[in-house]
Amino acid sequence: MLCVGRLGGFGARAAALPPRWAGQGSLQAGIRARRVSTSWSPVGAAFNVKPQGSRLDLFGERRGLFGVPELSAPEGFHIAQEKALRKTELLVDRACSTPPGPQTVLIFDELSDSLCRVADLADFVKIAHPEPAFREAAEEACRSIGTMVEKLNTNVDLYQSLQKLLADKKLVDSLDPETRRVAELFMFDFEISGIHLDKEKRKRAVDLNVKILDLSSTFLMGTNFPNKIEKHLLPEHIRHNFTSAGDHIIIDGLHAEAPDDLVREAAYKIFLYPNAGQLKCLEELLSSRDLLAKLVGYSTFSHRALQGTIAKNPETVMQFLEKLSDKLSERTLKDFEMIREMKMKLNPQNCEVMPWDPPYYSGVIRAERYNIEPSLYCPFFSLGACMEGLNILLNRLLGISLYAEQPAKGEVWSEDVRKLAVVHESEGLLGYIYCDFFQRADKPHQDCHFTIRGGRLKEDGDYQLPVVVLMLNLPRSSRSSPTLLTPGMMENLFHEMGHAMHSMLGRTRYQHVTGTRCPTDFAEVPSILMEYFANDYRVVNQFARHYQTGQPLPKNMVSRLCESKKVCAAADMQLQVFYAALDQIYHGKHPLRNSTTDILKETQEKFYGLPYVPNTAWQLRFSHLVGYGAKYYSYLMSRAVASMVWKECFLQDPFNRAAGERYRREMLAHGGGREPMLMVEGVLQKCPSVDDFVSALVSDLDLDFETFLMDSE
Repeated sequence: MLCVGRLGGFGARAAALPPRWAGQGSLQAGIRARRVSTSWSPVGAAFNVKPQGSRLDLFGERRGLFGVPELSAPEGFHIAQEKALRKTELLVDRACSTPPGPQTVLIFDELSDSLCRVADLADFVKIAHPEPAFREAAEEACRSIGTMVEKLNTNVDLYQSLQKLLADKKLVDSLDPETRRVAELFMFDFEISGIHLDKEKRKRAVDLNVKILDLSSTFLMGTNFPNKIEKHLLPEHIRHNFTSAGDHIIIDGLHAEAPDDLVREAAYKIFLYPNAGQLKCLEELLSSRDLLAKLVGYSTFSHRALQGTIAKNPETVMQFLEKLSDKLSERTLKDFEMIREMKMKLNPQNCEVMPWDPPYYSGVIRAERYNIEPSLYCPFFSLGACMEGLNILLNRLLGISLYAEQPAKGEVWSEDVRKLAVVHESEGLLGYIYCDFFQRADKPHQDCHFTIRGGRLKEDGDYQLPVVVLMLNLPRSSRSSPTLLTPGMMENLFHEMGHAMHSMLGRTRYQHVTGTRCPTDFAEVPSILMEYFANDYRVVNQFARHYQTGQPLPKNMVSRLCESKKVCAAADMQLQVFYAALDQIYHGKHPLRNSTTDILKETQEKFYGLPYVPNTAWQLRFSHLVGYGAKYYSYLMSRAVASMVWKECFLQDPFNRAAGERYRREMLAHGGGREPMLMVEGVLQKCPSVDDFVSALVSDLDLDFETFLMDSE
């Protein structure tokens, strides 16, 4: 999954109204090449040895987290936030007193940067730092900066300084396209906060925003809350599969991989049993979002959320989902039939396919057909080998090398965090990636990318280097072996590195649109594209070596792995279509025509095909409704675009440097600084239609093209 700051107008952006790219000429001219350090070490070796920690730096100065001097102790967050807030006040005064012009946008971006430099860093530290004092201080900094963001989003004088610029046609026409679009992005952020409304409506918009934040937080907590049932209501022979608490059994998940059908059925029915409080919370959340959208001038929340995306509006999203569903339907039925046959083989008494069956039985079919036991693959995927593989790929495609750099004392939050310098063969140092890859107590389980500092062109002509964190949950090395990855872990590593490269190469003039700060349905394209490289034998063959014997991973093992991913893939995709359609309906026209559960039942029958189970309410566990409200379709659309880019640019030769440079120039370089569809057109050299997106996704379910190429060699 991709992580970005959750702040509004002056915070880090998950989505943006699409600005047009101004061209790189003037920007590149202002960037000076960074000198290459001689203290870097090869990336592969750095990840296959235990970290040296700070032993080499016993007498060195303590630098502070990410090299920020104030953050050598938790109290430093207060100093950093106070510094940012003082600077903010000065910049607000400057923005309000400066005559309208390009300088206005620069001041706004500096304002955004000064807040993000603290908020983004604190956003990461509050969930990832092992020390409670650091986490608490970071949480407080987030609250403090968040309060300032609320004030800025409702500061009428600040709003009017930008409005004066955008209302003057002559001035607007004189701005370069990127500057004009960044100005429009800031205006969009003001307007969705309701600042253009009269005083009474503005207060209502602020109140609704606060209510939505509170409801989102409550709903999110409820999505993971366990359910319990009295022991005697469960058959005795399955009770041991769950946690006991006195006279009750606690069900904290779906147990989707459990071999016993009854265990999965019980978990499904109990975990998804409706909770009245959570149901009320969801209804209020959806209703409040609708009220806010209407208040600021949109017919539905979905229309507001999709402004500036690839899809542009909910009508296009539903067209995409319906066409995809139609194309998948026959394949999905075949998948369900295959699952039914396997279920009948293992459990002849009950062979009806139910919603709790596909994850388990598709895994059984994959294992039986292809013998893809992860332990057979792990010895070939040591972490060091995989990092070396990424280094080879990025070097050949983009002229980029990754070097391990020894962090200073206090710069990292755990001794096993590695720091990578990203260096271009002619442009020099591009930025830093901190790799927090290993499991530890209290560390979040999801794989994420965090922006710590965005890139931007500074007033002195130098470029502010981007800094990011990649967070994974890999096993630690043992005495007898380095960290070994399953194929899934290897693919996740490539995925997250795709986000990091977007951040490193998004060389925008403005921090507000740097790197992954772009529309949601575009943000996943670079990371999903990296999964195609991770599944291509020509790439894997460059680095997959047995950590003991040095033997390369056999071709037929990669082939089997690729083919196994096609098993029940149509049914998996159909499930995603159902989730995406449900999300659109919930955020569409209000009041909703039925209860959220009735809508779930109808949508499941139309877009999935497996029966709705009475007295269940899966939507109450749909955590993506918070962060991806009206945008859950983004995963499917990003995958469609990534598939098209792969086939157009890299299928024939995954190391094609000219194609890599085109991909960088047309897509990665712009961050969120250009309309996403223009970036897609730039790479594909055509404007794709909804039918093209659908065809790309469906064709990925066909004969594995990598396997076809291997077999023809």
